[in-house]
Amino acid sequence: MRVNKRPELLAPAGDPEKLRYAVAYGADAVYMAGRQFGMRAAAQNFDDDALREGVAFAHAHGVKCYITVNVMPSNADLDALPAYLAFLQEIGADALIVADVGVIRLAKRHAPRVPLHISTQTSILNHEAANFWAELGAERIVLARELSLAEIAEIRAKTPESLAIEAFVHGAMCISYSGRCLISQYLTGRDANHGACAQPCRWKYTLMEEQRPGEYFPVEEDGRGTYLYNSKDLCMIGHIPELANAGVDSLKIEGRNKTAYYTACVTGAYRRAIDAYAAGRPLPQDCLDEVNKVSHRVYYTGFYFGGAENGQHYEDSQYIRDYEVAGMPLTIGPEGHAVFALKNRIFKGEELELLQPDAAPYVFSAFPRNDEGEALDLFNVPQMRVHFDFPFSIHPYAILRKKKERPT
Repeated sequence: MRVNKRPELLAPAGDPEKLRYAVAYGADAVYMAGRQFGMRAAAQNFDDDALREGVAFAHAHGVKCYITVNVMPSNADLDALPAYLAFLQEIGADALIVADVGVIRLAKRHAPRVPLHISTQTSILNHEAANFWAELGAERIVLARELSLAEIAEIRAKTPESLAIEAFVHGAMCISYSGRCLISQYLTGRDANHGACAQPCRWKYTLMEEQRPGEYFPVEEDGRGTYLYNSKDLCMIGHIPELANAGVDSLKIEGRNKTAYYTACVTGAYRRAIDAYAAGRPLPQDCLDEVNKVSHRVYYTGFYFGGAENGQHYEDSQYIRDYEVAGMPLTIGPEGHAVFALKNRIFKGEELELLQPDAAPYVFSAFPRNDEGEALDLFNVPQMRVHFDFPFSIHPYAILRKKKERPT
């Protein structure tokens, strides 16, 4: 059987729970942030104790931890950076994801043993820029999302093999140069370059001519207006061979603000897809199905194939949510017995799916019981304990899900 080079799978870890699910569902590495200096301020992130514990947990399972220190700091931010950088080195961070040259200068001084990964914030679009960062000591570059596969292949061919290339393969896209947008700060005072983006690119806009105040001109024929800047979500799970052939060493999933379920589902799908590619097998259909079972916008392949045709979604800014979590595990017993905390109501006999690491979803009809052993027709009390029996052992990070109920 032909064996291909296996790219790294890099998953988001927005908080300790998401880190554990990313590890369980097959991430080779995770990226995470402390409570400051990271580009996702809305995520719960990690305090210092949680960072230490998270890195130790990941390392115990053979998973690397890359810590984001990729804000664009002002003078007022600099005083706290040296101690924080030294702390990240002390707890064993596998790399620092950095963007600002001042932060890079401080990192070399206060965390000299930690490799530097150059963030997508720097908008690396060509091989000269890539070589600049390599000469400055970077071990990895995170490419801008604006590149095609052909451009990536040229960067790979004209940079040293020791310089790893990382690229986003799944999740939200930015309306401006990757991650460097001023719309949020201009309209709301929330600085995207400090991780506080309000996502105004998802808002609804209309057109008004200067001499006709209050007269709004429709852009869409249906008259609802248009979400002019609203991009589709990136999804490259069907194109892992092309990414690997272009020289991408690490496939990065966006989504530190998403749920633990999102982290598990998407990480697990890409894990099985990468493993199939590495073994020379075709992509399993369930991997394609899985990414459609999380909350997402309409998918497309970004700029990878030479342009972002149809990359905007004008009709609305709503997410597609066809599935929902039915239960999260509380206790795992012997011989397939498991107790889940109820997240959304379950009817006796309805179709459920059990999501587990390293496996396609298991589809079954629900016949759960309560703590008293009663098989109720409906379980609808949030967080109530629901008992299931399966014909196989259950993983501690298993998740129950169901098709989302539609309003009648």
